[in-house]
Amino acid sequence: MNTTPRRVEHQQTDRGYIPVYTTATVEQPWADYTPSEHEVWATLFRRQREVLQGRACNEFLENQQRFGMTPDTIPKFQDLNKVLKAGTDWEIVGVEGLLPDEIFFDHLANRRFPVTWWIRKPEQLDYLSEPDLFHDLFGHVPMLLNPVFADYVQAYGRGGVKAHKLGADALMNLTRLYWYTVEFGLINTPEGVRIYGSGIVSSKGESIYCLESDSPNRIGFDLERIMRTQYKIDTYQQTYFVIDGFQQLMDATLPDFTPIYARLEDQPAFPAGSVQQDDRVIHRGTGEGWVKTGDA
Repeated sequence: MNTTPRRVEHQQTDRGYIPVYTTATVEQPWADYTPSEHEVWATLFRRQREVLQGRACNEFLENQQRFGMTPDTIPKFQDLNKVLKAGTDWEIVGVEGLLPDEIFFDHLANRRFPVTWWIRKPEQLDYLSEPDLFHDLFGHVPMLLNPVFADYVQAYGRGGVKAHKLGADALMNLTRLYWYTVEFGLINTPEGVRIYGSGIVSSKGESIYCLESDSPNRIGFDLERIMRTQYKIDTYQQTYFVIDGFQQLMDATLPDFTPIYARLEDQPAFPAGSVQQDDRVIHRGTGEGWVKTGDA
């Protein structure tokens, strides 16, 4: 474990921003957070808790409260781990930034969730090109207290370890599944469609857009459809996939994906905003008004 954590971010080059990867796990330097960093957490926390009322699924909101997260200070990983370990036998591990695929998958497969130790700067309040502490801690960690979802994320990690050995096509299929579920997933509830994906719950603009805009498609969950669907990282999503319950995710992940990858190998990918004939369409979007993501 690295004892002097670094802040590892994208680099600006003549080809634009490129990701920079790190493999280190680090202790959270909680005593070193500045008043400004605690204030960034507080601002984002208050903003998101307000906007998520009536938009996020109950499991997310209730689990966040179980952790005792407040806007007062950045939470301590060790305190959250006591709750998480007792709840679903997961734990948080501190990291410096983006992880290579094989390292990331290994953590998930062993019920360890990587959380970036650093938080965005005040001038990055409304947009950041990579996950920071707020995205990881506020967005991802609460759902890991849901037993079924926690098992799904572990199964995903195990699938990732296998996919990494199969090559780039299998990895792309699996990456799309993570993107459209863990990061940008919606769920049907008795109260209506709600948010559970971390990329949405940590974004004020997308939390509103994904449910209330006429622009995006909202389509019923279908594993192979998702694996063939492209996505973009610099706009709000053009398509969201809606699950009927968390058990649906777990059931979809139980089979061996190897024959699925083989079946999809020669099939073309679907554009991000397309609607296909066999889709279970919940809402067909207008395809208008795609905007650059305003907050991360």
